[in-house]
Amino acid sequence: MAKHKEDEGMVIPGEWHVRYNYSVGKVAGKFFEGLKQKKILATHCSKSGIAYLPPRAYCERAFEPCDGWVEAGHEGVIEAATIVTAQFEGLPKPPYAIAYVRLDGVSTALLNFVKGEDLSDVPAAAARLKPGTRVRVAFVSKPEGRITDFHYVLLPEKEGRRRKR
Repeated sequence: MAKHKEDEGMVIPGEWHVRYNYSVGKVAGKFFEGLKQKKILATHCSKSGIAYLPPRAYCERAFEPCDGWVEAGHEGVIEAATIVTAQFEGLPKPPYAIAYVRLDGVSTALLNFVKGEDLSDVPAAAARLKPGTRVRVAFVSKPEGRITDFHYVLLPEKEGRRRKR
């Protein structure tokens, strides 16, 4: 059967701009309060031994509530990273780097920006952001309790190797 133009449908472009207030709840609320003191807090499950970052109310292994809090180290290791080269509304002008980092003392990884790197040569920058690379957390001078209160910075190669032992 021949396809008619009216079968193709019509597309009408549009935008929604919605302002909202997001209730973070007790667990995320404690995490964001910790950021104000330059602390990165993770929930801990005593039954499984897992420390979750971002913090979670329930343990996915033990199927029990997380019953404690631990402070993550301010250094960690990249588990995955990418360099963004396309512009997205509300995000920095590209190129910029983001990475999942497992901070010392926790079991899971937290996504955030990686700053301080020359990203003009994307393949070379991507090689520096490879899994296993050590990073440190750098906080803004006056944290407000937002994920943007900190970012990751690559450790110098010698320092990263020394701490990796």
